[in-house]
Amino acid sequence: SGDSAQKLWESLPSVYRQCAIIYTDFYSSYPVVLPSKRHRAVGKETGKTNYIERFNCTLRQRVSRLVRKTLSFSKKLENHIGAIWNFIHHYNTSLPPCASFPF
Repeated sequence: SGDSAQKLWESLPSVYRQCAIIYTDFYSSYPVVLPSKRHRAVGKETGKTNYIERFNCTLRQRVSRLVRKTLSFSKKLENHIGAIWNFIHHYNTSLPPCASFPF
């Protein structure tokens, strides 16, 4: 919905809202909420969404608590969020500089 798209936009750090180019699918709420100079609606065939799709897959593979609610699931929300944050932090620091991405 439009409210969800607005909440997503507001949840982004200000540096992303000011500088980043945002690639989305053709969902009708995005053009209403996202500034046109920052938003690009693209199809899967363009390859512009591959990085986030790959990250989502990596997150599911490496943070098992997102996949199974058994042995690896945190009983406390703070531990759950902390484990995910820790993985994302280490993942991002291991990436090459942004200049290497073909955007």
